[in-house]
Amino acid sequence: QVQLVESGGGLVQAGGSLRLSCVASGRTSSSYALGWFRQAPGKEREFVAGINWSGGSTNYADSGKGRFTISRDNAKNTMYLQMNSLKPEDTAVYYCARRPGGYIGISYSPSDYPYWGQGTQVTVSS
Repeated sequence: QVQLVESGGGLVQAGGSLRLSCVASGRTSSSYALGWFRQAPGKEREFVAGINWSGGSTNYADSGKGRFTISRDNAKNTMYLQMNSLKPEDTAVYYCARRPGGYIGISYSPSDYPYWGQGTQVTVSS
């Protein structure tokens, strides 16, 4: 069993910052890539950022480039998403996701992530 728990969401004014965290538990002994996705009301779930097993490679959706930073601490089984200069269009439920054990590379597709957290709401007011 793998459990992912996000935290750090909330209500922030445009231009503000939030730091999301995702803690993994359960079967965490294998190597795997992680990702952040988001889903706004009436929209499909979309890729936000991904990070490989070592943390040496990261990818971002165009919407977050230059504003978001993904990182991970494997010793703590924790992933982070630092979000700066937030915009109202960033409002969504943010999910962390994990690839299967042994899949250490980043994927943009939600279908490549079998493990998901429950999500944390981020609301950016104008």
